[in-house]
Amino acid sequence: MKRSRLTYLIALLSSATLWVGCSTSEETTEISSATATEEKLDITVSILPQKYFVERIGGDTVEVNVMVEPGASPATYEPKPEQMKALSDAEAYLRIGVPFEKSWMSRIESANQQMKLVDLTQGIDRREMSHHHHHEGEAHNHDHHHGKEEHDHDHHEEEKETANLDPHIWLSPELVKKQAETIYTALVELNPEKETYYQENLTEFISDLENLDQNIEETLTDLEQRTFMVFHPSWGYFAEEYNLEMIPIEVGGTEPSAAELSQFIKQAKAEEISVIFVQPQFGVRSAEAIAKSVNAEVLEIDPLAENWLENMQSVATTFDTVLSEKN
Repeated sequence: MKRSRLTYLIALLSSATLWVGCSTSEETTEISSATATEEKLDITVSILPQKYFVERIGGDTVEVNVMVEPGASPATYEPKPEQMKALSDAEAYLRIGVPFEKSWMSRIESANQQMKLVDLTQGIDRREMSHHHHHEGEAHNHDHHHGKEEHDHDHHEEEKETANLDPHIWLSPELVKKQAETIYTALVELNPEKETYYQENLTEFISDLENLDQNIEETLTDLEQRTFMVFHPSWGYFAEEYNLEMIPIEVGGTEPSAAELSQFIKQAKAEEISVIFVQPQFGVRSAEAIAKSVNAEVLEIDPLAENWLENMQSVATTFDTVLSEKN
């Protein structure tokens, strides 16, 4: 009987040892791996620079999906069905005010009623876009449906609230600080246990933003030529922050007419423009026409590059090189 009990105990201990060994060597690894995956917050953003911001603060606790794919325009983008479907798994959507959001946001919200919506424009006083000829033409098109006086008022108010506000707030280091704070707050609400981690990451990111701001300021401080011409008006906040003047060719998605093109050519000559900046998401025909007429170069800079910090410093260096070449 004693021997039988001893044999039973040995068998039981052997079984327990095997279970513990298996648990520590394989199952525990799998469980911890699965837990790590589950713990990641599924965050969707509109554009690539936002991905950089969220990852700087969220670190390895976030999985960030970008709605507007590389090379596409945030003005006209239409999310793919699989992107809309993927929103059902998202904990949060971070909007930033780019044009496609206006027509898609209600559908984005409907795709996941539990998803937290975070507006990165909160607390930011957005500037109005430059708007030479386009208001008049747009108002004309709607006169068939409304009395002109009533329409002009409504149209002006609507534009002021939405389409006419400059969405490019991610191209100002100072405004990105505010966006970083908003992202931090949202992540803490979604994952309170990581508050200290997020705070450390935020502090480091803010420090990088302050260093970047100082570097750009030093890079651009001695420019004699502070006016630049650009096809799409992406760099208004950047220009405002660093005492530059931006002349946009295209505003509100409308190419200039032949008469307006002629005016741009005169202005380019008067300002001694040697380079016209374009970006990969938009066509460049107007820019090329002006450049050819004033013997200027067409140069590409990308406001939507994913490696945001490096890109901002690179753009400042490009501005310094180009705007220092005025004869």
